[in-house]
Amino acid sequence: MNAQAITHAAHGAAPTFAQLWSPGFLLAMVVLGVLYTLATGPWRSRFAESEPVGLKPRLWFWGGLALWYIAEGSPLSYYGHHEFFSLHMLQQAVLYLVMPPFLLLGTPGWLLRPLFRTKGGERFMKVFANPMLSLFLFNFIFSLYHIPIVMDWLMVHEAALRLYYVIFLTAAFQMWFPVFCPMPEYAKISELKKMLYIFVNGILLTPACALIIFAKDPLYASYAHIPATIWFLESVDDQQLGGVVMKIVQEIVYGFALAYVFFRWYRSERQKEEEEDLLSDSMMHSTGNAH
Repeated sequence: MNAQAITHAAHGAAPTFAQLWSPGFLLAMVVLGVLYTLATGPWRSRFAESEPVGLKPRLWFWGGLALWYIAEGSPLSYYGHHEFFSLHMLQQAVLYLVMPPFLLLGTPGWLLRPLFRTKGGERFMKVFANPMLSLFLFNFIFSLYHIPIVMDWLMVHEAALRLYYVIFLTAAFQMWFPVFCPMPEYAKISELKKMLYIFVNGILLTPACALIIFAKDPLYASYAHIPATIWFLESVDDQQLGGVVMKIVQEIVYGFALAYVFFRWYRSERQKEEEEDLLSDSMMHSTGNAH
């Protein structure tokens, strides 16, 4: 069966409730949210060096779970996979660009630390937290996925597609980890370098988006024969819209990330200046008393 046949197999019959809303995945997100709430609440004393987790981090984490479900468990996932390339790109933007920072901002370091205290865990984190590897691996996986022959092949091989999604998602968390690192011992770059890191990420993501946006013909057989009456767009227009959606979401998310890092850096510098001023005033006061 070719990509077109599989992609549009659902056109003959309406999707089921389970296909549209993935109750099993919703249950998994709820269970994960409950475990997080217990671990950061009643069970917190079981973790070494644990600290109270405020409302803001919890909202980040719960928001991340909600975004994960929207991307993978809602009708966005079904129609993005079976019907519209633009929705597929929106799904990817949410899953790989928006959701990981939410979960990283909501996860305290003390909750993750026990997972990586073994020698194997430490070796894994040395690789995972490497900024240069993180920078290029995610963008390589993103660009490789959007090569037409690769995407069309994955679309007709469900097991391979699921495996690629796992690799893709892991690389997305790895890409965001240096920016929103919840474990200070693995924070390897300064705030200024983080801003450069985000900027370079934006540059590396651009070629794949540009290829899609400026293509004059359908690139993907999986989406090449969508009836225009369904989406009011020809397949090439839907394809270009997908590239635009991805680029716009990327610009917005990276812009917020830059602002977040910049203000952290600014507050840190102001705090250093205030501490230096206090130390200087204290020394002058001590010198004056000595005289």
